[in-house]
Amino acid sequence: MRWSQTLIPTMKETPADAEIPSHQLMLRAGLIRQLMAGAYTYLPLGTRAIRKASEIVRQEMDRTGAVELSMPALQPIELFERTGRRDAFGNVLINFPIRRRDHNVHLALGPTHEEVVTDLMSRLISSYRQLPMTVYQIQTKFRNEERPRFGVLRTSEFLMKDAYSFATTVEQLNESYQKMYDAYCRIYSRCGLEFIPVEAESGPIGGDASHEFMIPADNGEDRIVRCDSCGYAANLERADTGRNHQAPASTENQPPPETVDTPGLGSIEAVANFLKIQPSEMIKTLIYLADDKPVAVLLRGDHEANDGKIRRALSAQTLEMADNATIERSTNAPVGFAGPVELKIPILVDHDVSLMSTAVVGANAEDKHTTGVVPGRDFTFDTTFDLRNAEAGDPCPKCESKLEFVHGIEVGHVFKLGTKYSEALEAEFLDEKEQRHPLIMGCYGIGVNRIIAGLAETCHDENGLIWPVSVAPYEVELIPLNVSDPEVMKHAESIYSELQQAGIDVLMDDRDARPGFKFKDADLIGIPLRIIVGGKGLKEGIAEIKWRRGGDAEKIPLAEAANDAINKIQAEQNRLSNQ
Repeated sequence: MRWSQTLIPTMKETPADAEIPSHQLMLRAGLIRQLMAGAYTYLPLGTRAIRKASEIVRQEMDRTGAVELSMPALQPIELFERTGRRDAFGNVLINFPIRRRDHNVHLALGPTHEEVVTDLMSRLISSYRQLPMTVYQIQTKFRNEERPRFGVLRTSEFLMKDAYSFATTVEQLNESYQKMYDAYCRIYSRCGLEFIPVEAESGPIGGDASHEFMIPADNGEDRIVRCDSCGYAANLERADTGRNHQAPASTENQPPPETVDTPGLGSIEAVANFLKIQPSEMIKTLIYLADDKPVAVLLRGDHEANDGKIRRALSAQTLEMADNATIERSTNAPVGFAGPVELKIPILVDHDVSLMSTAVVGANAEDKHTTGVVPGRDFTFDTTFDLRNAEAGDPCPKCESKLEFVHGIEVGHVFKLGTKYSEALEAEFLDEKEQRHPLIMGCYGIGVNRIIAGLAETCHDENGLIWPVSVAPYEVELIPLNVSDPEVMKHAESIYSELQQAGIDVLMDDRDARPGFKFKDADLIGIPLRIIVGGKGLKEGIAEIKWRRGGDAEKIPLAEAANDAINKIQAEQNRLSNQ
């Protein structure tokens, strides 16, 4: 492609509303333009990068034995009502009524396709002999993102690869899950991304096991807990604190508890300041509704509750903070004064609470707290649980090292769904005994746009983007320094033709512009390999070849320049494919 024949609207200045490097550089390098909040047009360079990432995804999906299909983005709202996800998605689900002839039809734009694919398989799968099976698509999804930001990282319309596996047994599900997990690792390696697979919560999508794939990035919205020694990694919702149950500290020689007035002081910080103690010397008593029944959760005052861990510890289907009326009914006190002593509802105790020798707790009375409370003496419990968010410095659950936090951008997620959707939508198979069972499902998503944005966020320098060869819009940029010089253009056209014949994606900057201007644009758009023809090199019969990622330029005879570039590109492609 010749620069003069395509559309690459580069920008010198950084747009004021672009907050992070990926957004700034994708705008400045002419990859995208915003239509409205949450919706972007992909210009030629951006479209080519998206297409190349999609093709890598497609190749690796095919390699696992998954088969490609294409499902409609327009979906009947009834499917979401049958699975309960209309309420679970809330305002995120874009849905609307339309008029057809003499009646109304309520539709949704697909945020994902669990409902659609399960409904499809309920009609097409009948026997265990047809399973296992995995299908996938690469298609646009729609979600009403209330705070679109960070360019294409958080939008209302985005390109996603979603795959769905169907199995007769948990063993078949695990096999499909592992194939997808391995495929994701190959995809991100081939795309040139640094990535971390992390243990994750399944969230509103359902299921009982999942992993997220994260790109470590300073501007990532997700926090990853990881151990640099053994490789353990999990998101904040899932991360284990590395602690185990221990018997309560000794209660010998501890004075009895004492109730003190704390007028109007219902928060941990306010009470700690009033009593001149640290929040870590207090126990917070949180009242939840687990499957609509009240339960108290005890944490050290400086720790944050982890709802996913609490739900799992209780084996609860639903978990939410109790309303004020429930709290007052359960504790006989307003919000902020609950405590475990003589509490009449079940209590769940975090590991760290049992290690406290004494603590300050709510007194279950308005404007009062109790000091000198000893866990195990003044309130009893049989065991403890990991109920809080992990913190930097917590012990790694897999080795002897300490956990640390990094920020990350999520680019993929794999789930073991089980039978949540197949039961709701009656997707069943007949086993060898002619008995019916629900299909056992897995779900596997990749944000293709996020691959490109993640690369822009992490692969750049002060001058612009630095694309890996595998997803670069073009692999080689050919820069003739003086397009008015017939001798320069003769050699440039020869190199251009050789590269194209070898299947190399090449962009020739044939603009009549100063060399410095072209070099700045070349740095900005970040094509991996650059060939410069003209200037002193032309008199010496050489071209300069240089990697955008750095290093010295090589002087190659003009007649060998194309072949040298071809070899370099092929070697780099092989390196990425074999990581």
